[in-house]
Amino acid sequence: MTDTSPYGTYAPTGLVARIAERTQKLPEQSWRARRMAMFLRRLAISMLRGRPLDVERYGARMRLHPYNNNCEKKVLFTPQFFDPQERALLKQRLPEDAVFLDIGANIGAYALFVAAFTGPRARILAVEPQPDVFDRLTFNIGQNPFGTVKAIACAVADKSGELTLFIDPRNRGESSVKIVGTHKNATLRVPAVTLVELCRSERIERIDAIKLDVEGAEDLILEPFLRDAPASLLPSLLVIENGADQWQIDLPSLLNKYGYRQIARTRLNLMFERQ
Repeated sequence: MTDTSPYGTYAPTGLVARIAERTQKLPEQSWRARRMAMFLRRLAISMLRGRPLDVERYGARMRLHPYNNNCEKKVLFTPQFFDPQERALLKQRLPEDAVFLDIGANIGAYALFVAAFTGPRARILAVEPQPDVFDRLTFNIGQNPFGTVKAIACAVADKSGELTLFIDPRNRGESSVKIVGTHKNATLRVPAVTLVELCRSERIERIDAIKLDVEGAEDLILEPFLRDAPASLLPSLLVIENGADQWQIDLPSLLNKYGYRQIARTRLNLMFERQ
């Protein structure tokens, strides 16, 4: 279970606080800075001895556990390195009343980032199937006053029901409904819905943007969604983890058929805009 001690219980102190302050200021483009950040991060993690840290990142309060989750490590020590182009695009394009779906939400970095700059009429769904990671997500949401983020405990897939999630114990952010890249002996049965059914159950009638990070299963989610969703539900923006080596279809070509064009590519993600 996630430690539910009041926020601030694990505020950074001493050398750990100084390391976190230092690593946040390192330049993103510098190879040497990244190497230094990794060294300092390892040092700080060893000093924490399993404790989380309570910090503010991207305008939101979070409790981060920098051990078996690369997302939490990055957001805690080097938030400037965490998907800067993707976040800049969302901040530039999303309206104050944005409808944003964060699928594979992890501990809520994207969802809370969007909540911090949108208004009280925004609707943000943060979907995460792993129970312990979901607990961290809901804790983080609860530490903030936004009132626009709803956490949903399920997987999104090509069909509804129950499916097997393959857990990567070294990096929980790489757990997937596909075996590729995960520890084959660690599995979990979780509920699943299609993206169309998720939108229907949540009464979503329009989507401004979707962030989709599901470790190679992006094609399983988007192919039936594009086929079955009304045109009015197709999102204006898509930020998709680039899992081309695991996809069973040519997903960019399929997106092109539905009016999307690729507008950016980063080391990890592809970004599409609907014309």
